[in-house]
Amino acid sequence: MSDLNLPAERPAPFGRHCVVDGHQLFMHQAGTRGDGEPCVVLLPGGGCVGLDLWPVLDGVAQFAAGVVYDRGGTGWSDRDVSLPRSLAVVTEELLELLRVAGIAGPYIFAGHSLGALYARYLAARRPEVVAGLVLFEPGHEDYHKYMPQELADRWDAFDPDQDLPTELPQQVIDFYRDLFEQEMTAWPAEVREPLVANHVHPRWLRVGIREAANVKALGDEMRAAGPVPADLPAVVLTAMDVDPFKRAVSMGVSEEGLQAEIDAKLRLYDELAAGFTHGENRRIEGVGHATLPMRRPDAVVQAVRDLMAR
Repeated sequence: MSDLNLPAERPAPFGRHCVVDGHQLFMHQAGTRGDGEPCVVLLPGGGCVGLDLWPVLDGVAQFAAGVVYDRGGTGWSDRDVSLPRSLAVVTEELLELLRVAGIAGPYIFAGHSLGALYARYLAARRPEVVAGLVLFEPGHEDYHKYMPQELADRWDAFDPDQDLPTELPQQVIDFYRDLFEQEMTAWPAEVREPLVANHVHPRWLRVGIREAANVKALGDEMRAAGPVPADLPAVVLTAMDVDPFKRAVSMGVSEEGLQAEIDAKLRLYDELAAGFTHGENRRIEGVGHATLPMRRPDAVVQAVRDLMAR
């Protein structure tokens, strides 16, 4: 199907756009900021958008000010941005967005998956603006080193330019629509409906794949950024189950292999948390990599609340 024949994307239910380097970036704020308190900036994972973290933002807004946004080239932000991009470019864009929007630091950065890699990069390169980190199922430059060889080889062999069809079969689209509807069933309809519709739109699917197509380069960039300050308060959240999204992208991987990945990432995240003087890795049962912020937003919100209490 050509882009000319695609259905229209659904507009954002609320929020606003700010111009950063000539591009319109979507963002949404909620909650009230007390004197001297940090603002909580939520960073979605690759292939996700800011409002995918809506339940977390709603919880944070009960006691603090929170922000979600869509990175350039993704979601409801301008698409005239070439993907993938470097950690430096993405994080500089974010800081400029916060400046343009009038949201001064310091910030607690709460990042999911790829978003957590951006958060750690900010902490390494701009520690003066970072008050704390919440890293849930964080992307990490050494992730593959901890994995069983079966999984590492499988991921290393994947080439998004060669291995993905130009058109997704309808049954694949329907499968993902059902997954999103199931996970977002309790969300307000004004948030759920445009998110579900757009997440299975071919343009959004392609963008999600392209954004995370340079994982190896991002890992090298993170290593070159230098250490994250050890005295920074940090909470890591580890999903202890395998969710339907994970199974969908891991077809052919045995149950033993999937469990081995959980065991391996737990070791990695324990070591990541131990690198902070005031770090902690919290195990979150009953959720997987993608569904942790959707099924257990309370765990993310509690981690934010605990950091703010310090």
